Amino acid sequence: MRAPLPPAELADLGLCPERMRHLVGVFQADVDSGRLPGAVLVLARHGRIALMESIGKLDPARDAPMKRDAVFRIYSMTKPIVSVAVMMLIEQGRLKLADPVHQHLREFADQQLLVQTPDGVTQRPVQRAATVQDLLRHTAGLTYEFLGDSPVQQLYRQENMGARARSNAEFSQALAALPLMFEPGSVWAYSRATDVLGRLVEVVTGRTLAEHLEQTILGPLGMNDTAFAVPEADHARIAEPFAHDPDGGIPMRLIDPREKPALHSGGGGLMSTGADYARFLQFMLNKGELGGVRLLGPRTVDFMTADHLGPIPGNDPALLPPGHGFGLGFAVRTAAGLAPMPGSVGTYHWSGIGGTSFFVDPAEQLFGIFLAQAPNQREHYRALFRTLAYAALVD
Repeated sequence: MRAPLPPAELADLGLCPERMRHLVGVFQADVDSGRLPGAVLVLARHGRIALMESIGKLDPARDAPMKRDAVFRIYSMTKPIVSVAVMMLIEQGRLKLADPVHQHLREFADQQLLVQTPDGVTQRPVQRAATVQDLLRHTAGLTYEFLGDSPVQQLYRQENMGARARSNAEFSQALAALPLMFEPGSVWAYSRATDVLGRLVEVVTGRTLAEHLEQTILGPLGMNDTAFAVPEADHARIAEPFAHDPDGGIPMRLIDPREKPALHSGGGGLMSTGADYARFLQFMLNKGELGGVRLLGPRTVDFMTADHLGPIPGNDPALLPPGHGFGLGFAVRTAAGLAPMPGSVGTYHWSGIGGTSFFVDPAEQLFGIFLAQAPNQREHYRALFRTLAYAALVD
């Protein structure tokens, strides 16, 4: 692991040493007050890691200190990695963005839309089939069962769509049998679409999603601690949340990284570290290349991180803030203002429900990663980390 950069080198990167110390100090204060169990903070600029700091406890129950190589449940920060895998297949000509999903996953043929009528709930055929692009940008008409209580979301819960005990093939069959919540292409709605992409990758490549990611992305980029389960030799490195939520309420039950799940969730199943995810983000910031290994063409990265929504409305401003659109796997900033956190136009980001988040700002050649297992505090820390990171830029 890199030691923190000395003040002179931070200044050379346009980062104020005093403001960088303040950034760490703010989070350390929350550790000291018992609000945050522990975290790993990463900030990089112009291709150099400026900050990789561990604070607090790795596991509050064991009173173990946080380590820089701690392994975190990154949940939806899995989505950008799987989206890259899909775009690599598109570059190879094995998929097209305009392909209907059912061209590759037959179970998605003849999908139905659930509609409310004066006589009650009924189903009708969709007006157009969802495409691969719809899955990547979350406009395929799908949803997440924990985001509301609509009739479709109730069906997701009844079907236990979050179960990790069934294979990706079984997941896809179960989801395809349920009606859609929206017409494909009509609304941005955060959803299990990237889980479907995980199954799509399996069908196109003939490999499990875990095997394909390891062979084509994780291995080539040197992301050696990123996988769908943590090997026994590394169990002592797993970051854990508080047993009781410090802000009150019911603690979210996190997945167990020690178990090998049948489901390789493309939407939320990976475990990773600060160093590994920093390699992935530097690869993205380098327009598809890292250490002489090129996985995507530069124009493809630009295409992925452009807005693909245009006039398509979003249904959740908490997940897709004002001044943002959505690309192929990332939220994308479209306006310098409007959003309740700083960033340049073209900045892209996403986060995980377990308390992790990242952002990449190509205009500033900057990226940041915040890793914690603090689910109920996640929205607070996403905005706080981003705000303090931009405050440290002084060039």
